[in-house]
Amino acid sequence: MRKKLLSFIPACILGLLFLLAPFYSLDSMICDKLYQKLSGPRPDIKIICVDEETLGEYGKFENWSRQKAAELVEFLCKDMQTAPSVVAFDFMFTGESDAETDQRLADACEKAGNVVMATNLVYRGETKKTQSGEVYFDEWNIETEEYPYEALKLVTDSGYTNVQMAKDGFVRYAQLFTQTKEGLRNSFAYEIYQKYSEENGVKVDIPMHSSRNQVAFRYSGDVGEYYHVSLRDVLNGTIPTSEFTDCIVLIGAYAPGFQDAYQVSVNRGKSMYGVEINANILQAFMEGKTAVDVKVWIHAAIMFFIILLYFYIAVSQKLLPAVIEGIAIMVLHMGAGRLLALRGYRISQIYVLIILTGCILYFIVEKYLLEKIKRRRVLAAFKRYMAPQVVDKLAASKDFESCLGGEKREVAVLFVDIRGFTTMSESLKPEEVVKILNEYLALTTSCILKNEGMLDKFIGDATMAVFNAPFDQNDYCMAAIKTAWDIQQGGKELGEKLLEKYGKTVQFGVGVHCGEAVVGNIGCEFRMDYTAIGDTVNTASRLEGKARPGEVLISEAIYEKLQGRITGEILGELELKGKKEKIRVYQLTEIHE
Repeated sequence: MRKKLLSFIPACILGLLFLLAPFYSLDSMICDKLYQKLSGPRPDIKIICVDEETLGEYGKFENWSRQKAAELVEFLCKDMQTAPSVVAFDFMFTGESDAETDQRLADACEKAGNVVMATNLVYRGETKKTQSGEVYFDEWNIETEEYPYEALKLVTDSGYTNVQMAKDGFVRYAQLFTQTKEGLRNSFAYEIYQKYSEENGVKVDIPMHSSRNQVAFRYSGDVGEYYHVSLRDVLNGTIPTSEFTDCIVLIGAYAPGFQDAYQVSVNRGKSMYGVEINANILQAFMEGKTAVDVKVWIHAAIMFFIILLYFYIAVSQKLLPAVIEGIAIMVLHMGAGRLLALRGYRISQIYVLIILTGCILYFIVEKYLLEKIKRRRVLAAFKRYMAPQVVDKLAASKDFESCLGGEKREVAVLFVDIRGFTTMSESLKPEEVVKILNEYLALTTSCILKNEGMLDKFIGDATMAVFNAPFDQNDYCMAAIKTAWDIQQGGKELGEKLLEKYGKTVQFGVGVHCGEAVVGNIGCEFRMDYTAIGDTVNTASRLEGKARPGEVLISEAIYEKLQGRITGEILGELELKGKKEKIRVYQLTEIHE
């Protein structure tokens, strides 16, 4: 339960990350990779560039009169049958210059009737109050809008060209329109889109947008991909007017000196000129390739519960399913982001990825490394009372926990005890008692492990062994009998050795029985023992208690299983403590293997 309560931690951290957005740049980069898929520029959007060749031909742009602009409009629209649908200047023509050329440009634009000019919004932050009286600072307060000179303003449409840069300096958002002191004003690209739609009888769709009338847009053309020609080549007649028939023609800066290039989310290695950005925004409006950011609190709330549920479930699972589920949620979240983008919604990615990665790393540490440490500790303990080959098998087991969990299984149980040990120990020094006991325990342990039994425990001067646990053991009943025989034979040699050394000898009583028992880790949190319990264990212990010095007593159950492989002398039916019925008992006299 305590582990499952931990599921609130990653969910709360996720909410905090959404709120603080500390990895905005990284998140934006991932979203750009996910959302920005170039589809190619439209053939009906074309750019006439004021490039290095044009500047080399006509000199610095600031020294130009407006005659060049007038000549361009006159050239493109001299025959309205072959004229472009829209001619849009991504240049500011503010203030009067030369009266004659100013008027010529205004006349040309009025005659064409399809010209859009650029304006510029001037922002100045201002402290404001809401209707409820709350004070706030409006950093996007529009102080004024810079228009073309009056004569041109009256005969053309216009839209503001202010670039909407994100916090990381990249352009991935565009504004549709905004409220100014003079009313609702369209952005440059949105004004062109509206005019083009009107000219061609197409319905204008207003995309979903944020509170600032902002949308995220998908780029269609990379840097330099849109059709573009030099203004010089158009004015000198190299490019025919038919090249621009029914197209949207954008005229803009295409040289470094204009300082009109920006970092774009589609190509982080190159800058894109403002006129190309407007071409991409325009195409996004025309093809519906815009999206609005899902409100942070909505996205955070949904993911809060998903992460909460994932951690709650995964914390009680094995490592592999927990990792697979975490990766699956990542993939599904990115896939959902992609699908939502196609339907006009954009969601953050990085914070979900960070939290899920953190959860997976936690599970790797908690379920793998800590489990590995636990396994090593348990195996180190098992090595002291199990045969090395059995320990190796346990170490190789994938289902480590289930091997040590409680289960019913058929086992053979052996008990051995020193006869007269208490009386003997009273006449010996304490250190001599310990040495004799250790010699005896070394003998019983070596015999048990030699036959792949499990040394269950030492109980004073008694030893308990279990066979066929924790793994299935071939011929486990015979292994138990061989162990008893080896202890009996080894006991004779040990008795002679101790008689010579201490003037005292030892003899053993052994009991062996087989049957069903419950085996597993038994104990409390700070002390666990892997052992066997049940009637089979009790019966083996009672047989050992009935054995006289040097005797191995075995039950009828184990004798019948090994009939023909061992020889036993029947002792009749004995009454054992704790047993309602007498059981037939044999004394082991010989084994034939």
